[in-house]
Amino acid sequence: MAYQVFDTTLRDGAQREGISYSVVDKLAVARLLDEFGVGFIEGGWPGAMPKDTEFFRRARTDLKLRHAILVAFGATRKAGLGVADDPQVRALLDAETPAVCLVAKSDIRHVERALRTSAEENLAMVRDSVAHLVAEGRRVFLDCEHFFDGFRHDPAYTASVVETALAAGAERVVMCDTNGGMLPSQITAAIGALTDRLGIGAGLLGIHCQNDTGCAVANTVAAVEAGVEHFQCTANGYGERPGNADLFTVVGNLQLKLGLPVLPDGCLEQMVRVSHAITEIANIAPDTHQAYVGAAAFAHKAGLHASAIKVDPVLYNHVEPSVVGNDMRILVTEMAGRASIELKSRELGIDLAGHPEALSRVTKRVKELEAGGWSFEAADASFELLVRSELPGQDVPRPFALESYRVLVEHREDGSVVSEATVKIRVRGERVIATAEGNGPVNALDEALRVGLTRHYPQLRTFELADYKVRILEGSHGTGAVTRVLVETTGDRGRDWTTVGVHNNVVEASWHALVDALTYGVSRTAPAEV
Repeated sequence: MAYQVFDTTLRDGAQREGISYSVVDKLAVARLLDEFGVGFIEGGWPGAMPKDTEFFRRARTDLKLRHAILVAFGATRKAGLGVADDPQVRALLDAETPAVCLVAKSDIRHVERALRTSAEENLAMVRDSVAHLVAEGRRVFLDCEHFFDGFRHDPAYTASVVETALAAGAERVVMCDTNGGMLPSQITAAIGALTDRLGIGAGLLGIHCQNDTGCAVANTVAAVEAGVEHFQCTANGYGERPGNADLFTVVGNLQLKLGLPVLPDGCLEQMVRVSHAITEIANIAPDTHQAYVGAAAFAHKAGLHASAIKVDPVLYNHVEPSVVGNDMRILVTEMAGRASIELKSRELGIDLAGHPEALSRVTKRVKELEAGGWSFEAADASFELLVRSELPGQDVPRPFALESYRVLVEHREDGSVVSEATVKIRVRGERVIATAEGNGPVNALDEALRVGLTRHYPQLRTFELADYKVRILEGSHGTGAVTRVLVETTGDRGRDWTTVGVHNNVVEASWHALVDALTYGVSRTAPAEV
């Protein structure tokens, strides 16, 4: 039995309030999901959203997926329009993904009131669209929107949508709890009634659950227990309203509680790392009480000494925390284990196994920094610089030494606001003073640094500040709160890297991230000398 883990973080999950992925973000999330071992990654809606169209274009060259298949999402052809003439269907083909997921109305009330078409035309739209894409060599999944509500209202019609899609060549037909109002017993009953009515196995079906009753994970697990082999989820449960079924909780339950082989070997222990990295990219604080991956998932409140934090896991935890990349703890701050540090370093091409003293120093330093609000989950470049600073002969020198910097913000009479930054630095023995304006203090600092450094490091002309995120850290308040800054930089040949800075002054936090960004970028193209 081959289970299909279908992730829709980049499409359905992106509908969560407060999330706005850039194309660079989407590519980074896709890489993380692939590392976690999902089978399918739904990347977005090409043709309907320019950003998604660009994502699929870049994915052809920028994404090297080991486990996942990229999926383009779209709707069936429009009513009254030939499938070959529908620009949205053409956009799905132009995305050049091996698989396509179509959405169709399966509740007769939505067909008549929302689409304003007939029951017969809706079935023809499903049949024509699926058959056309299959004929073009695509694997096709069909999402039956409002399936459970429609099946309760008119089971015969909703079942006919499923039957039509399968007959046209759909690989799986997905039952969507679009309004999120179902309970596990209702999910199980509907699957049994549908398979009996059509005389099919539940393995031809899929499940997609929203979380409006707080049952999305339970409903998904119930569907799999009823025989469904294709399940759609989002990382950390991101999605519209209360969200979707949480990918990590669903996978953890299926693999660890039911013993189902839903992920490739070696992927489950990446759960915490991938979950937290995606929260950083989404610029959303991690849910500390999230099942399996939360900082409190295996935390115990007890009057024990820190040296006794690890006891028999059978007595305290429902699973061994390490199998999902987590750890048991009694401390308030996060713990960074030696194993996770060593694994992350290895991913970056640094072998710490032969340097136990350096590994201990890096682990200690990471713990200290994380206690102060730093996070390296989505800042690989800063983490690599930290690791190399503890290895003999591998330290990456800064391309300049700072004497001072100053930033001014001027509100002019015409209402415009302009920032000006001046940096005083030493570059290869030369004292340099550079000034530049920007649309904000961080942009001005970035521009001033480039003015001062470009003569010595011309490759800086190819660097671009692609994204900038600021988060007020949990537990801090008001204008004096500690902030964490993430800076994404793009270099030549489309290479991207992310750096982090933390300080109670947002400009200083940004400075740390900017300096790391330039140091890392320069180290990849030319030796830095001060």
